[in-house]
Amino acid sequence: MTALPQPSLTTIVLPKWQGAVNRLRQERSGGSGKIFTLALVAVGVWGAIFGICFRVLRYIQSTTEVGVPLAAKFLSILLLSFVSLLLLSNLITALSSFFLAKDLDLLVSSPADWLRVYLTRLGETMLHSSWMVALMAVPIFTAYGMVFGGGALFPLVVTAALLPYFVLPCVVGTAITLILVNAFPARRTRDLLSLIAVGAFGGVVLMFRVMRPERLARPEGVRNLLDYLDALQTPTSPFLPSEWATTMIMNWLQRVADPLPVVLLWTTALAFIVLGAMLHARLYHAGYSKAQEGAERFVRGGGWARLLAPLLRRLPVARREFVLKDIRLFFRDTTQWSQLILLAVLLIVYVFNIKSLPLFSGEKVPVFLVSLVVFLNLGLAGFVLSAIAARFVFPAVSLEGKQMWLLRSSPLDLKALVWSKYWTGTIPLLLLAILITASTNLLLQAPPFMMAVSLVTMLLLTFAISALALGFGALYPRFDTENAAQIPTGFGGMIFMMSSVALLGLVLVLEAAPVMGYLRAQLMGRPTPIGPGMLASFAAVVAVCAAATVVPIRLGLRKIESMEF
Repeated sequence: MTALPQPSLTTIVLPKWQGAVNRLRQERSGGSGKIFTLALVAVGVWGAIFGICFRVLRYIQSTTEVGVPLAAKFLSILLLSFVSLLLLSNLITALSSFFLAKDLDLLVSSPADWLRVYLTRLGETMLHSSWMVALMAVPIFTAYGMVFGGGALFPLVVTAALLPYFVLPCVVGTAITLILVNAFPARRTRDLLSLIAVGAFGGVVLMFRVMRPERLARPEGVRNLLDYLDALQTPTSPFLPSEWATTMIMNWLQRVADPLPVVLLWTTALAFIVLGAMLHARLYHAGYSKAQEGAERFVRGGGWARLLAPLLRRLPVARREFVLKDIRLFFRDTTQWSQLILLAVLLIVYVFNIKSLPLFSGEKVPVFLVSLVVFLNLGLAGFVLSAIAARFVFPAVSLEGKQMWLLRSSPLDLKALVWSKYWTGTIPLLLLAILITASTNLLLQAPPFMMAVSLVTMLLLTFAISALALGFGALYPRFDTENAAQIPTGFGGMIFMMSSVALLGLVLVLEAAPVMGYLRAQLMGRPTPIGPGMLASFAAVVAVCAAATVVPIRLGLRKIESMEF
């Protein structure tokens, strides 16, 4: 019997490529505004990263004794951090690429050879999980090349170093996912990997912050220059691919001819691909069969109804049921409630950073400085609040998915739907905002006036930011996205973050005059001047926050009412 001809790798990849091209054409046909805005934001972010890295590296280069070792250590730590992120990202992405993608039924049943399927899916996994790190690396390595004179061939050297550097965590993450799928159903494995990824990332962030790396920059932490140089030149670990990539890039910048890191990177990457292919040939078909099993719904949600029934008793029936439905769905989705772990870790780090400020290290700090830090902390807390709203409030409308057509065509009042989602997201956000503001102000020993201004401002900003998140989420819905974490990453999420940052800036500008008047009075020993100017500034803040609360809700409601399915 004649063997069927095998399709090439290009033939297998072609449908994915054509789908991506079609989506790009649809975006262009919708207008050039989105593409222009995204390009503008990307250039701005790249410019900021490049500017910071360039200034830091120029300063490091000026210290002739420790310049190159310090730059190498900085790059080593950066690539080591990227490896951790890449491994966690590949764990999640490999599950979708190899087991849960919609085109796998056709691909697995086709005459395509298993090795070709493995290589194409491995490349797809690496592309989806590494693109953000690759984009972040562009301005960083551009700064390295310009400061240390990388030359015209430096981009090729960086590409040759990063390609096997991306392959290694991809193969390892794919192998771990393959083993887990053979032990658990794929959809249960997705929940497990989400918890592992969030918990591991949160643990790394918390451990890194508690170690207080800023102490390394203090002169009293080093006995002499030789010990410092010895610590810088010692590799983090000679067996890590991040260390090999760092050595390869720094060797080029220092004009050192050493082929060992190049050989280690590429031979290890190729060997891991071979080992991963062998594991794939042995375990994939059994794992794919288990992937067709459904996950058990072990969270019923009845406890929430009994717990919240006394609190929601006075609400209309429609709003009460919408609130209970949203809470049940939130805790049934592991990718949703597991983000609370990461949120708790980031808040702990945020409060720890405030506590670590050297304001009360033994010397008496003027009230002026403390009040100024409290006022600036208001903007930072507002930005943290906006990021949390983007993750939990912005996707509220999009998470209705395909059932939105049922709600839209039913006799239910859509106002009840919108306002129930608003209060479901706003009340936890409000409690969190008050907790952050009060705890950080207590740590900063804020004066009573600044404490009152901070709490009232955060109260108003919470209502406005939550309304902006819900309104823009309704104006730019993504009903076809299964993962809630991907919803805020689109054009609407970016517009919301820009609007919330603009709102924060406007509120801080309006409050700057009364706060500066209070600070001047404190310096001169006078009582706080409560005059028409101060009252007018605070009234303007209330008016701006009220408009930012009402207008987005109304626009979002009109958008939902005009939707056609």
